[in-house]
Amino acid sequence: MRRRQTGPGVPGEENQYRINHQIRIAQILVIGPEGDKLGVMSPDEARSIAADHGLDLVEVAPNAKPPVCRIMDFGKFRYEQAKKAASSKAAKVDLKELRLRPKTDDHDMETMVRKAKGFIAHGDRVRLVMRLRGREQSHAELWLDKMVEIIAMFSDCASVAQPAKVEGKMITATIEPMSNAEKEKADKAAKAEKADKPAEKPEKADKPEKAEKK
Repeated sequence: MRRRQTGPGVPGEENQYRINHQIRIAQILVIGPEGDKLGVMSPDEARSIAADHGLDLVEVAPNAKPPVCRIMDFGKFRYEQAKKAASSKAAKVDLKELRLRPKTDDHDMETMVRKAKGFIAHGDRVRLVMRLRGREQSHAELWLDKMVEIIAMFSDCASVAQPAKVEGKMITATIEPMSNAEKEKADKAAKAEKADKPAEKPEKADKPEKAEKK
């Protein structure tokens, strides 16, 4: 099977288009720059019209009969397509789940927090799940406070989407990336706290003892 050619400068893109002299089909249906149908003609005729407008001939529906080509600014079209793809990707937010135990040790907690912050930095939401077993269930309020403490570890990078709450045999909470406004507010608060903190005075070095006079 012959490999389809792509427009210059766009190898490997998901949306691949043949443009200008890459279009070699005998007859094509041409759409003008304003979206009006110019009719069925040869690619040479269509390229001539495109050149008169200082634009490109772009194949937009290769499987149609006849294939549909449009006269447009291909560079501008490609930019708008990339912008739409980026916007769509930004709108898609994954929900990651991290499970922990009420008595998770410090090392494992640090690992969990680091992993969660990685997800947050990537733009994902994180659902924290603490499972309770046996007697732990009768002290749910204690572990609820523990979950609140854990959430506080993300105060520099995440906001609370769902506060900590008891759900049957587990305690859950969901955090998400901060908005730009929230980040600015958190940065200002951190700077203010640092400014209010008194600077530690350097310890005075012990004076060397004077040598005894003989």
